[in-house]
Amino acid sequence: MIYLKSVIFRCENEEYGIAIDQVVSIEKIGKITPIPHLPKYLIGFTRIREELIPVLDFNIILYNKPTSDPMSRIIVLNTDIVNFGLVVSEAKEILDIREDDIQQVGLVNYSQTKYFTAVANLDNRMITIVSPKVLVNSLEGIREIIDYLHQLLADEKESNA
Repeated sequence: MIYLKSVIFRCENEEYGIAIDQVVSIEKIGKITPIPHLPKYLIGFTRIREELIPVLDFNIILYNKPTSDPMSRIIVLNTDIVNFGLVVSEAKEILDIREDDIQQVGLVNYSQTKYFTAVANLDNRMITIVSPKVLVNSLEGIREIIDYLHQLLADEKESNA
């Protein structure tokens, strides 16, 4: 039997999952430096293990209200274009989801939720599977921010050389 090992997290009262191979780490929320005039979902930048990463608030992306849960965490995600932090209400568990329990959803065709790739339909819960790469590529204004971040990192390397 084939399983999808996923990190399960909560935003508001819903559960979401991301394949564990895309998760770098799960961190407590530390100092996040806000930058004026960024899109609302991008709450700032933080350093995690010497890497400067943009921090996105998944509650703002989904529900248009900031995460304010005391259990909130940053899930650091790896994509081929950028590593980024995703603030969630709670990082709950690592779960092996049977491939048989995963159903593709029609929501994937809806332009606003392309990053929902499937739903795990378990006995007593439903978990929406999120693709970090599709998420980061679907956000308005993110490309300019990633380009800016790459330029910052290049300047930082140059000044350290």
